[in-house]
Amino acid sequence: MMTTEVPRTPRSGQPARDSGVSVLVTAAAVVLVLGLLLSLVGALAQGSAAAWGAVVGTVLVLVVLGGSSLGVNAVAQVMPTAALMFALLTYTLQVVLMGLVFAVLSASGVLEETLDRAWLAGAVIGGTLIWLVSQIVLVTRRRIPVYDLPSKAGER
Repeated sequence: MMTTEVPRTPRSGQPARDSGVSVLVTAAAVVLVLGLLLSLVGALAQGSAAAWGAVVGTVLVLVVLGGSSLGVNAVAQVMPTAALMFALLTYTLQVVLMGLVFAVLSASGVLEETLDRAWLAGAVIGGTLIWLVSQIVLVTRRRIPVYDLPSKAGER
């Protein structure tokens, strides 16, 4: 299968390289909309504790995954060679932060009184899956290069 090389020259008024922020914002919007729908279903099915559990789970996904993705994106813009190392570091920090949040919520007793544990976990798991799938789809459609090819001698 043959492919056509895509021109690398930006149109007037466009940045030289797509920053990917629009992908992050769109992925966050998808997670937010589906999280709010989940909280509505939770409210109708099991009451306010389920709805609040879904809301807190959705906010947790948006803060942890969105914040770390913005951080990786910023590092990739400033120092592309450090982006992979920073991404691996933020993944580790995401796991630790999620664990700490759940430990604090469990120790405080909020999970037994105000938030439904199952709906919170469902929102976190579902939101994470939606975040990952939407980012894969959006990055694939946008054709954001993972790396830039070195320029040939004489080309600019």
